[in-house]
Formats: sequence, C-alpha cells, structure tokens
Amino acid sequence: MNYSTLKKGLAASFVALLGVSTLASAQDATTTSSSSAKVFGGRGQYRTWSIGVNGGVLSPFLAIGGTNDFTEADVNLGYGISLRKQLGHAFGLEGNIFRGKVSGTNEAGKPNAIPGLTEFETELAYSADLRGVVNVATVDFLRRENSVNFFVTAGYGVVAYRAALNGADPKDLGEVFGEDGDKKYVKEAYIPVGAGIKFKVSERVSFNLGYTMHFVDGDNFDGVYAKATTKDKFSYGYAGLEFSLGSSAKPNLDWVNPLALMYDELKDPSLRQEVEALKNRVSNVEKSVEDLKKDTDGDGVSDQFDKCPGTPAGTAVDGSGCPLPKAQEPTAMNSGNVTGFETIQFEFNSSVLKTESYPTLDKLSSVLRENGGKVTVNGYASSEGTAAYNLKLSKDRANSVKTYLVNSGVNSNQVVTRGHGEANPIASNDTEEGRIQNRRVETARN
Repeated sequence: MNYSTLKKGLAASFVALLGVSTLASAQDATTTSSSSAKVFGGRGQYRTWSIGVNGGVLSPFLAIGGTNDFTEADVNLGYGISLRKQLGHAFGLEGNIFRGKVSGTNEAGKPNAIPGLTEFETELAYSADLRGVVNVATVDFLRRENSVNFFVTAGYGVVAYRAALNGADPKDLGEVFGEDGDKKYVKEAYIPVGAGIKFKVSERVSFNLGYTMHFVDGDNFDGVYAKATTKDKFSYGYAGLEFSLGSSAKPNLDWVNPLALMYDELKDPSLRQEVEALKNRVSNVEKSVEDLKKDTDGDGVSDQFDKCPGTPAGTAVDGSGCPLPKAQEPTAMNSGNVTGFETIQFEFNSSVLKTESYPTLDKLSSVLRENGGKVTVNGYASSEGTAAYNLKLSKDRANSVKTYLVNSGVNSNQVVTRGHGEANPIASNDTEEGRIQNRRVETARN
C-alpha cells in the first residue's frame, strides 16, 4: 500500500469517527445526569484505573519528517495493551506494551537511497514504556462531563528487536547479537512522544485514536549503521478501546470536568442558601452572647437569668441572682459537696458544646466567681466505638466545659476535669434514646 494513500485513509477514518462520536455524545447528553462528585472531594470519589487494547500501523517514518536509511515505508500491523492510573483531572501515568514489525524499502534513484540495500524488516519482540498522559483540551468543556478529550504523551521505554536486510527473515537469524553473538534481540532505550483524541462511548468504555513517535537511542534499528551520529526512529498510529475499572457508583476521573464542577460548587443555590442561613445563625449567636453578658445590677448573674434584679452591690446571691440567706452563704468551713446543675449533653462523636448548655454553664460560672471553691467536671460517652476512643472523647467533653468556664472568668485551678469513657451510664446503651443521655458531662462543686 502507498504510504500517502494510507495517510489519507487514516485521516478520512478519523473525521468520520469524530462526527459519529460527537453525534452520539450529543444524544447521550439528554439522558445522562450530572455527576454528584465534588472537585474538592479528592480522588477517592472517582474511578482512576483503566486498561486498554489497541492495534494499528507501524512505520519507520515520522509525521515530522527527518532522515531515513530507506526511502519507502511498508504497512505493518502493531498491537498492544495499556494500563493507566489517573492522578488528577488532567494528568495520569500509563504503562504500554506492544509488538509487531517495522519494514521499508529503497527505491533506486531516490535521494538518500543506499546502494546495495533493497529492503529491511525489524521484528519487535516487545516495546515497553511508561508515559505521562496530559489531557490538554476538550471540544465540549462547558459540559458537566466531557465526551471528547485531546491528550499528549511523553515518557521512557525499552525496545527489544532484531533486524534483517534484503529479504532475509529476522526469525532465521537465531542468536546473533551481543558481544559473543549469544543474544537473540538487541535492546535499546527510546523516548515515546505522542498525541491523540479519545471519545466517550459509555460510562465504562472510550474509543481512542493516537499517534506516537519513538526516538531510538541507536542507529541499528533498521539493521544499517549508515551514520554513526544519527538515531533511528519509528512511529505507531493506532486505534483502541479503553475500559474504566472500579465501582460503577463512581464517575471516571478522566472524563470529569473540574471547571464545571467548581462552578457548580460555587454557584449552587442550595450552598448560597446555607451561607445566608449560617450568617443569620452567627448573628443570633452574637446577640445571645451580648444578652448573656449583660448584668445591670452587677451581681454576677446576667439579666437574662437574674430572678432578683436590682440587688444591692456586694450582696451574695445564688445562681438565680437572689440574695442568699445568711445561714447559706458559703464559707471555707461549710463548702461541702454541692450539686444541682443540669447535665451538659453532646452530639454523637462530638465534644462541641451546644448553645442550650450555655445558661447552665453561665450559672455555674457565676457561683464559682462569686463564692470561690472548686468544681469537678466529669465527662462520659455512649458505648459506640472502642473503649480507648470513648475515654478520650469523654476527656475532651470535660475539657470543653472547663474551657468555657475559664473563658467566662473562672480561675483554671478551680476546675478539675475527669474522663470516665463508657463507665457509669445513666441509661441503656442498647437504644438510641439511652445513648443520647449517656453523651454527657456532669458537674459537682467541692
């Protein structure tokens, strides 16, 4: 087959496939829902492994030109497999192995034709390389998921081959390579550089068209040492299928459009509503804090919880802001164990204080600041998780209470914290209602 005819045939096939694929993707766009994946969610939400098979044409010529020892290229079949790991939306690592043969002829009278050489044939035992694959553009970048991708590749590999001249069969050469003629194949490094386009056939399958140039680190790939300083090369134009591996519940990272996903995340109406709701909650919390801090009569109990407003300055009051009877005023001699403060509840697997616990803690803070003494803060947890983890969680809950008290003006040496883990449940851990009650902190004045 004439080489220029081959190039025209490949170009026509490429245009036809592009049109068919674009039409198919346009039809699929009406039935495929956008992915729920988040661009900031990490690789774990995607399928990132794929395996491919390919076949195509091997040639000693390159599309970019250059010198060759032979003037005409033969059409020879090549075939291979690939395994790729997608590391990001635009970059992946791909391993390739392929085989086939490369051959060419000399047409007498043409420039660069070497006298006495009529043809060569090189058998590729294998060609193996590792490449970086970069997705450089897509013709439908505004879609939530792409269906056409352009890519470029470059890497490093090793080729094992044997070449024969003037009609000889490489398979008849036997073991003729190496210093002692004891090697069956020549092995040399090469640099693969290529580009291609891939079409999304389904969620699992894509159709690839590619072209790779292989720059061999040697001048004997075609069996001829014509110029000691030149290097041989060969090319591989191929078509293939690529199959995505992994859970069908996840989208393929190679096809997800990060720009579209980012736009969705930043412009999502529900997200904007959440932000506005959060602003309102913050504003309400700030107002509640100001109300909690307000203490008109200066008795240490905020107006919101002061049941006896207007008490004279210096009057000893209880947690509700009412004057204490003389017999009940605390002294160093009668400050025995005193309880009566409400239990502080926590959410599952959390040591963050709920806002509804603030009034109880403010009352306790007021008593400690006005009357002195110490308080023991006992943290507990429900039975989910390991005992060691629940012990740590109970200590964190107790420390959250201490932090709040200290920030409200209580001296840190007045507060002792203890974590008890799953011990001393006040309700059954067999029901959710019981577990909710066990996620708590209890306080006891000393």
